[in-house]
Amino acid sequence: MWLEIACVVENCLFRWKRITEPNVTRKIEDRFGEFRSYLRVLAGMQLNPMLKSRVDPSDIVQQTLLQAHRAVDQYRGKTDAELAGWLRQILANELAHQLRDHRRAKRDVTREKSLQNSVDASSLRLERLLASDGPLPDDVAAGNERAVQLAAAITELPQAQREAIELNYWHRWSLQQIADHQGKSKSAVAGSIRRGLRTLKDHLGGSNASAD
Repeated sequence: MWLEIACVVENCLFRWKRITEPNVTRKIEDRFGEFRSYLRVLAGMQLNPMLKSRVDPSDIVQQTLLQAHRAVDQYRGKTDAELAGWLRQILANELAHQLRDHRRAKRDVTREKSLQNSVDASSLRLERLLASDGPLPDDVAAGNERAVQLAAAITELPQAQREAIELNYWHRWSLQQIADHQGKSKSAVAGSIRRGLRTLKDHLGGSNASAD
């Protein structure tokens, strides 16, 4: 009983703080745009490449951020890693909704939970994309920052390079499959991936140098 009372009091105090300090909510909402590319890449990692002509990752991200604005009063985190995790949860819910509509299926809580775990795992895979080029961050905050930086850099790549990297690393397509899909030779696809990864490595190195 006392635990329930404590939770109610804590929730009331939290809501009172948000009402009396509107700038807190506004500052959180102002940060959402910084995660747009990150969410866009994560959404793309979850969608079957052949489904993207009917389900646009950018539309899913737009709906995710809209839901985040509506639910911002429920956010209780303080760090960027916590904010990223909260946005991933909303993204997973929106992905489940979009895929459910596409398949005309009933809601499946187990599948939604599995999708949430998959989105979180995708964030770790994004963080480790260039793992062979150097040590990974040893804390959650640094790892999250790396993933956000990489996502922003990925979205700035030429379309062919971005697609080749996504298909090869996220969806496990072979070079031949990508070549057939893009109408190119295997060597051209391999070169495109190398150039893209080199650009990402340079971007990440430049960002880390600026942070230092």
